[in-house]
Amino acid sequence: MTSRIDWLLFLTLGFLWGSSYLFIKIGVEAGLPPFTLVTLRLLFGFLLLAVVAATMRLALPRAGRTYLHLVAIGVLSVALPFVLITWAEQSVDSTLAAVLNGAIPLFVIVIAAAVLPDEPMTPPRVAGLAVGFVGIIILVGFDPAVLTSTGIVPVAALMGSTISYAAGGVYARRFLPGERPMVLALGEVTAALLMVAPLALLFDGPAHFLPTGDALFAVVWLGLFGSGLAFLIFFRLLGRWDATRTSLVAYVIPVVGLALGALVLREHVDARMLLGTALIVGGIALVNLRRRRPSAVTVPVSVRD
Repeated sequence: MTSRIDWLLFLTLGFLWGSSYLFIKIGVEAGLPPFTLVTLRLLFGFLLLAVVAATMRLALPRAGRTYLHLVAIGVLSVALPFVLITWAEQSVDSTLAAVLNGAIPLFVIVIAAAVLPDEPMTPPRVAGLAVGFVGIIILVGFDPAVLTSTGIVPVAALMGSTISYAAGGVYARRFLPGERPMVLALGEVTAALLMVAPLALLFDGPAHFLPTGDALFAVVWLGLFGSGLAFLIFFRLLGRWDATRTSLVAYVIPVVGLALGALVLREHVDARMLLGTALIVGGIALVNLRRRRPSAVTVPVSVRD
């Protein structure tokens, strides 16, 4: 029987991951360049995960090929989407970023069907994809005025981050299906940190590594809570629930991101955004209809934004 503590942790996980879009927006508006913000949040997340891994006496993989796969997942599931989302949120609202990233499970379905033989398209999945992608079209492409006001390139960056997250989740399932979640988390965060930190030094300069006020609070929250603590909760739920039930957090993330952006930053939320969000969440529900086993539709094993 599922305990109340597990459900409380589930809601906490949805809040932590959903709030990340708010704090990314706070960080960039406080003056942190994208590479620097991503580097700092990865650093805090790495420190927390490393402490937990040391406490657990986590045994590291011995096969060199495993580390190559971790680097690939670090690019797809962490470095690339983190940078794209952070860069895009310099120009677009956090609410739009949260809702578009909420469509990750829909793209997982498409990619998984192409590369995983045990993840074929089914009628509920096709229906879910149709509903979800209509929601995306309503959000960013139904009205040319919408794209004009938000900017085509930032929206494309957000869509790219969503596809990258989805590809990373499928890649992990294809090449590291039996690897321990803590190894995946620590490995991909470490790889991403080693890739993004030099870019921050090269393009942003060391002076930006002295954030103040809101910027410091944002990166600490993103690293310790939105990444490190959220992953620890995710692992606990995976150990007590099956992967399909845990993946239901994908319904919560865009709703939390939408609500926080509107309440805290006073970002504009209209009927179009509410309808698009409802269709994306409904599409995710349809693709998970009558699912009886864990699959690639689960939230990708990554440090979600």
